[in-house]
Amino acid sequence: MASTSNADTSTISLPVVFTTQTSYPLPSQKFMIPATWKRYQLSQLVNKALALPKPVPFDFLVKGEILRTTLAEWAAENGVGEEETLEIEYIESVMPPEKVSDFPHEDWVSSVSCKLQGQFITASYDGHIRTFDYSQATTSSVHAHSAPITSICLVPSSSALDTDTDTHIIASASHDLTAQLTQLSLRAPTKATPLATLHLHTAPLSSIASNTTGTHLLTASWDGLIGLWDTSVPASDEVPDLTPSERERKKRRREDEGLKKKVPRKAPLGVLKSHIGRVSKALFSAASGEGGGGGGGTAYSCGFDSTVRVWDTENGVCVHTISVFAFSSSSDSIKYPQTASEKPFLDLAPAPAPAPAFQHTVLAASTDRTVTLYDVRAPTPTQAINPPISFMHPATPSCLSSQQSSTHQHQFVSGAYDGIVRLWDLRSVKGALATFRAWPGAEKVLSVDVDWERGLVGVGGEGGFAVWKVGNAR
Repeated sequence: MASTSNADTSTISLPVVFTTQTSYPLPSQKFMIPATWKRYQLSQLVNKALALPKPVPFDFLVKGEILRTTLAEWAAENGVGEEETLEIEYIESVMPPEKVSDFPHEDWVSSVSCKLQGQFITASYDGHIRTFDYSQATTSSVHAHSAPITSICLVPSSSALDTDTDTHIIASASHDLTAQLTQLSLRAPTKATPLATLHLHTAPLSSIASNTTGTHLLTASWDGLIGLWDTSVPASDEVPDLTPSERERKKRRREDEGLKKKVPRKAPLGVLKSHIGRVSKALFSAASGEGGGGGGGTAYSCGFDSTVRVWDTENGVCVHTISVFAFSSSSDSIKYPQTASEKPFLDLAPAPAPAPAFQHTVLAASTDRTVTLYDVRAPTPTQAINPPISFMHPATPSCLSSQQSSTHQHQFVSGAYDGIVRLWDLRSVKGALATFRAWPGAEKVLSVDVDWERGLVGVGGEGGFAVWKVGNAR
């Protein structure tokens, strides 16, 4: 097919078998498709064969690549002959990203959350946590830390801390060496109550994450440690208070009177030690629920030591350090192991769920300008571990987000230091499904955090906070 001229393709047909994981399956059969057809004609064919009352636009995946040319051009580029039957998977097309709103901030927005229905949550380098409703009105603002906040998460409402649907618990991590649990009331926008401060780390914190039931937290820090916490509020200090000289020094740095209220100092349930450099991110697996007193679940972490690690939080041990396996060109046999990356890891996210092929995987962003999908299962003599899949970026990817729902079960978004947010499909590694500049007109405004929920992507960074409609919300 590679030698076929454009003049010949008008009379050539290629044998094609269609597959799909959408709710629009075709009966198994072979089609003879004109080689000149592109995505639009293929989508028309599928719609006609399905006899859909309302047209559904589809995209098409051929050997891990979104079809953006004619079948003839794709076949010529990939050296596929006319007699070879192509297996083409069709997926629902993604509508072009659309800007929804902008939320200016006076300082960088370091962390965002779209998980609270009807509200957006942001954290800033000015030490404030803010919430906004969809009309862009500020619903709460609290000066939670005396130094830049690096990460926030919404503690799920099933936690014993939160029984009021208008009251929510936010966990935050900061450069002030502490994390904090803060109760926000949306009924009284000025009301924010610090519940407890979390004390362990001796260097700035880089992330904080909750498990799915809101009973446990993980903190990651530049000191190379990961803290495991429960979300109960102690009646009294579990960690000794500051000395008078330390307290006076801290007091001078505080600008918000609300911070001066004495709150309990909380100690961790356990400390996870294995990283030999800064820990960039730690999170629970999606399957980690309430568990036992030790956290009772699996966790993942990544760091500047170029490793991705798997943890048994109940026993406090690292059970697997992710490695990439090099494959020989002549066979699929493992030739030799290598470290996970030669560059530091900046962010980590669970793979989209519930895609069956990616149940045991995580996504990791690295300074080598890749986001890589890693199999987190420890290798055994009887278990084959999938080789990693990498998604190349023109600039360093700084942040990741995926959805744990069936709506976008193969897709994730990445933010990068070029200010561009990219939508990816795990089945198509050669290019993003869609891209957009978070702050149009601003060249290379850094994006440092993204969150994707219910078809809305929140982007935080140098430009403040922006919200885009991405994907097909349901």
